[in-house]
Amino acid sequence: MRSASSLVFALFVLVNAIYTQVVGANDQAFNSSTPGRVYGGTQRACGKLLLRREWRAMTNSEKANYITAVKCLQARPARDPALKAAKTRFDEFQAYHITEADKVHIMGQFLPWHRQYVRSYELALQNECGYKGATPYWDWSLDSDSLSSLSNAPVFDPITGFGGNGVPGTYTLPPNIPADHRVDPQGFDGCVRDGPFANYTLHCGPGKLTTDHCLTRHVRPTARNYLNSTAVANIMKLPTFELFRVELEGQPVTNGFRVHDGGHWGIGGEMGNFYSSPGDPLFYLHHANLDRIWWNWQRMLPSRLYEISGRSTLVPPLHNVTLDFTLHMGSLGSTVPIGEVMDIHSEPNCYTYV
Repeated sequence: MRSASSLVFALFVLVNAIYTQVVGANDQAFNSSTPGRVYGGTQRACGKLLLRREWRAMTNSEKANYITAVKCLQARPARDPALKAAKTRFDEFQAYHITEADKVHIMGQFLPWHRQYVRSYELALQNECGYKGATPYWDWSLDSDSLSSLSNAPVFDPITGFGGNGVPGTYTLPPNIPADHRVDPQGFDGCVRDGPFANYTLHCGPGKLTTDHCLTRHVRPTARNYLNSTAVANIMKLPTFELFRVELEGQPVTNGFRVHDGGHWGIGGEMGNFYSSPGDPLFYLHHANLDRIWWNWQRMLPSRLYEISGRSTLVPPLHNVTLDFTLHMGSLGSTVPIGEVMDIHSEPNCYTYV
């Protein structure tokens, strides 16, 4: 028998599919960019912008500083975690994503919520662990366009990166995991045994479980088909935010993987799970790159800077997202309306991509 949550999710997929077809015919009817208050021009420009750079553009010393800050979060105690099993501040970020995932995916708030989530993580690295740099991003199109295997990407380097692939046969999933945890058994076949996070114990996941386990990965070379420059170019051609966000995020609305879910699936293991993916530190580099792609799309036309659309609720009564929609961050950071995160060159954001 299917669980109640599975039935709700199936209902939402059907409703969203119908909605997407309608939007394709008349996108402007669903555009909810006009907020209750005016955001454009009212936010203060930043005096200085934090520079987010691609991982391979950083020096080895800068990479080491970032890794050290992440390990610091993994050693600091949780403050007020959404799941009691979360022991560390790093776990706390993962736990919050587990509890919020159903509220922020496949909807109009997907990109703004993750923009604020990654920014909150960045601020935690800086304010709680003394990190002086910015969140790096991983431009996987560079690796997907090359002749080398995706597993040879610099982010997987055991010395100057995040460690490599999982070792097959070194991890066994708990039995009888409910289907609504969306755990891919093939992706959880091995622990990462090299690099800086080889000995870290996750306390949340896989899925919505709370278990002590290693960091797992299952890098899939064929993910390059969804992460190459052609895939990115196809998204950048889309004329409206509604079409852009759907094509970027991917399944279940699209008929196959796109850059968001293709990246998660391509790394596999914890990163491949809908709920517990922030257990892999690469989550933040992946989503920083998605945020960069969105920012590049926003900059193409002035009208796009505050363009937002899409449903904000999973089940009826359905509502459209607006710039006043609240992005809840719980104990992770500031809870703000979408309108405040749209322009990353304005306060309180103050970062850019180079």
